[in-house]
Amino acid sequence: MKKIFLFLFLINSILGFSQKTESYRLTKEQITQRELNEVSDFPIYKAFEYSDKGGVYDLIFTENKKSISKKDTLNTKIQTICVMNDHGGFIEKWRINDLLEDTIPKETTIWFWTKYCNTKDLDGDGYIDPVIVYGTRTEYDEIRRVKIIIVYKNKKYVIRAVESDLDYGRSFKKDPTWNSLPQKIKTYVDQLVAKIRKEQGLLLKDG
Repeated sequence: MKKIFLFLFLINSILGFSQKTESYRLTKEQITQRELNEVSDFPIYKAFEYSDKGGVYDLIFTENKKSISKKDTLNTKIQTICVMNDHGGFIEKWRINDLLEDTIPKETTIWFWTKYCNTKDLDGDGYIDPVIVYGTRTEYDEIRRVKIIIVYKNKKYVIRAVESDLDYGRSFKKDPTWNSLPQKIKTYVDQLVAKIRKEQGLLLKDG
């Protein structure tokens, strides 16, 4: 009996440690087939499926597409929704909502920076740690606000940055709970911030 118990324990341990985390982008056809449009308030911009030890999830990026200018689509609101498919229905795990703010200079669009978003297991615990990045632009086509949101164990940890030519107009704030994140995740985000600074010519700092 002891040998059988030990064998089963070893098998379960091997299966647990071999659990893979995977992620891929959904096509328009897959979005329609899964009826994900019924989950969101706005048209779906992009959607991803990811799987980890917790199950299989759909991550949906939506924008309300207020109007289309000569250069780009203008959005006043965005929404990110993470759902788990459950016997033909959806269980919402978390949601992010944001919109334009009344600022000077005036914000004219808010959009997802999906090139900086990802769905990876950042700390190696077998669970995906989604990274959501989005920003706003002003009427002068300058980046005004940048938000970086890490979802760790279904809880959101946020960095809020405001760009400005004036020292007193700039800010870069992390949530008070930021230091409770695993070091591997904090290191990843530090590297991501450095990458955004370099590639976009942003300061992303206080004062």
